[in-house]
Amino acid sequence: MENVEWAPMPEKPTLADFFNHRFNRIRNNLPFPPGNHVIQTATMAQKAGQKEETVLACLLHDLGLWLIKPDHGWWGAQLVEPYVSEKVSWAIRYHQALRFYPDPSVNYEYPEMYIQYFGPDYKPSAHIEAAYKYAKEHRWYMEARMITLYDDYSFDPNAKPSIEPFLDILGRHFKQPPEGLGFDNTPVAHMWRTMIDPDRPV
Repeated sequence: MENVEWAPMPEKPTLADFFNHRFNRIRNNLPFPPGNHVIQTATMAQKAGQKEETVLACLLHDLGLWLIKPDHGWWGAQLVEPYVSEKVSWAIRYHQALRFYPDPSVNYEYPEMYIQYFGPDYKPSAHIEAAYKYAKEHRWYMEARMITLYDDYSFDPNAKPSIEPFLDILGRHFKQPPEGLGFDNTPVAHMWRTMIDPDRPV
């Protein structure tokens, strides 16, 4: 098994530190670093004139992939829940289901890449379909739908994304714990500690 060297993290790591030292690296056999992808997604949302909460949701929506691939929307929402508005975490949770279902009202079509990846006859699992039906009737439906609108067009492997342009938005909408992520005694602190030292044996 190949040993991966992870850059040391500050004593009180911020979200920006994770973007600069963890999320910009490939993990879990992904074809892209999740941090680069979500920065590209947020950049597209920002250029389209979306409000800051939507841009933030786009910026955070796939961070759960760095921990685990199955149900990454649920994992990702849980990861940031103590630090963002309920609306943002809700959008992150349900974007995972909505991406499989077209919405002509915003010109969202089933992605061609899904046909290539999953096959032409793929049918989402029952819990994904149930989540879609629930989200479709929710007052925050469009918050999650906006993530999918910019999500599937943000895999430019030659892009050099940076978290710097989003620091002001994070400052206004992400409740950075003074103790540092992973050390604030929240129910998700262990998830951040896992990402600080992801290959620790015990």
